[in-house]
Amino acid sequence: MLDLLREILQTLRNNKLRTALTGFAVAWGIFMLIILLGMSRGVYNNFQSFASADRSNTMSVWGGWTMHAHKGYKEGRRIRLLDSDRTRIYKDDAEHISSVQGSIVLDSAKLSTSRDYITEAVYGRFPDEVKYAKLNMLKGRFLNQLDLDEKRKVVVISSQSARTLFGDENNAVGNYVKAMSLAWQVIGVYQHEWETGSYVPYTTAMMLNGNDGRVGELIVRIKNVNSVEDGEAVEQSVRNSLAATHEFDTSDRGAVHIWNRFVNYLTNLEANNILNMTIWIIGLLTMLSGIVGVSNIMFVSVRERTHEIGIRRAIGAKPRSILLQIVTESIAITTIFGYIGIVCGTFITAIIAKISEGTDFLKDPTVNLSVALEVTIVLIIAGALAGLFPAIKATKVRPVEALRDE
Repeated sequence: MLDLLREILQTLRNNKLRTALTGFAVAWGIFMLIILLGMSRGVYNNFQSFASADRSNTMSVWGGWTMHAHKGYKEGRRIRLLDSDRTRIYKDDAEHISSVQGSIVLDSAKLSTSRDYITEAVYGRFPDEVKYAKLNMLKGRFLNQLDLDEKRKVVVISSQSARTLFGDENNAVGNYVKAMSLAWQVIGVYQHEWETGSYVPYTTAMMLNGNDGRVGELIVRIKNVNSVEDGEAVEQSVRNSLAATHEFDTSDRGAVHIWNRFVNYLTNLEANNILNMTIWIIGLLTMLSGIVGVSNIMFVSVRERTHEIGIRRAIGAKPRSILLQIVTESIAITTIFGYIGIVCGTFITAIIAKISEGTDFLKDPTVNLSVALEVTIVLIIAGALAGLFPAIKATKVRPVEALRDE
């Protein structure tokens, strides 16, 4: 093995310029592959952060305006969702719906203290919103069932709001803010990537709306669905339930608006997979030019070493050893310069990740260990293929003809 390595190094030293130029083509192809894979990963990570697993199994439903006449009603009728719709939707498809919750938005309310004030959206939600919205509680707690049962005037605010209203997150919990002509006790402070609104108990928000039963949005959480077809079937089930209650045509898409996050998630996931596959193809084609160059070098090397190969064959070297040497040289050239491309590409993606930090397009566009291993495997296979055909040619050289070759 040591002799083989020495021979490889000797070959590389004897052809420095040729090896360097061909190696540059390999390094450039790998470099571009790493950059493209990093950018693809950044887009995918950004998609995952906005379409997290906890949100991807939900549907949001809003009331709209009918587009068709139905059962004596004219088109253009306003459909307003009710709290009672939650029970009807769940009962009609309990096999695929795990829960239905209402959401009330109290528009942009003014929250104030003696220190300062802010104007932001106030949401009437249920206790499990902290899990589905992935709110990181910094201080205190989120809403609980007792808050809903007793219709408490409590509020959970963002860390940004806490700093504005109280100067620091530590001073917020237990104190009061004034909003909508009422005093609200702050029970928790949360942190989130983009959300800054405040949360109050759903029942309290309903009371402030006059207890008329109207809700701004229904949040349907689904289960036992695995495909786009399943997701669309549950969406139609929700539409059918609301059509029966509010008396509109089930085919009327304007009556209620449904954002099916599950179907969107699968569609976007498929698009990201296609993007990743396309990038691999482009990267491999870019790297192909370097691999062809390595193969050409090995053909030239075999030609130049015909006399040497003849001597080795004459003194008893087996074709397998000749084959191994040529293929190993090819793998060595490809791997050495390929790793240079990997290192440079990883360094550049780290710079891109730093520059794009906090943007809405890329999130952590770096290459992880699994991708590096995949590229390494590609390098080894490519190197072996680049040297295979020259090696086969070398094994076919007859010792007598090789010894006569000048």
